[in-house]
Amino acid sequence: MPITLITGIQAAGKSTVARALAERLPRSVHVRGDVFRRMIVNGRVEMGPADPPAEAVRQLRLRYALAAAAADGYAEAGFQVVFQDIVLGDDLPWVVDRIRTRPLSVVVLAPRAEVVAARDAERRRTRGKVAYRPGDQGVAALDHALRAATPRLGLWIDTSDLTVAETVDRILAGTDSAAVA
Repeated sequence: MPITLITGIQAAGKSTVARALAERLPRSVHVRGDVFRRMIVNGRVEMGPADPPAEAVRQLRLRYALAAAAADGYAEAGFQVVFQDIVLGDDLPWVVDRIRTRPLSVVVLAPRAEVVAARDAERRRTRGKVAYRPGDQGVAALDHALRAATPRLGLWIDTSDLTVAETVDRILAGTDSAAVA
């Protein structure tokens, strides 16, 4: 499993699960797609609203392309790569097409919306991390986009009642069903 793409909505557990998966692999890299967004110092346009500006979409696609290239580079160097980002709707097959390395596994973390809302509230309370800002799409809207508009590629896991370790176990056990051609 040279590259595993982990996606889901904000506060679905992507970063935690991706890191835990990478830690279980013998020679591994954790590529965080959001790092490429944060590299833009001036002129960054956020995706937040339901109808984002064209420049936000352009920057999102740039971020995906750069992260995919980084994932390929690490895989070519002999690492197993866990690439994690929010990739929803038609962007999922677009990103899959940008990743050259095969095999490629896609894992979609899909906890229930109320579980995501509770996780987000806890992150906000304990770490001050804010995923959902006023004016942005909320948990329910992103959850709907995930479930209604995202192609059923790879392995979808409802992590609502799973620990991080149990989720990683499911990913490792479901590698064949997570593979995309």
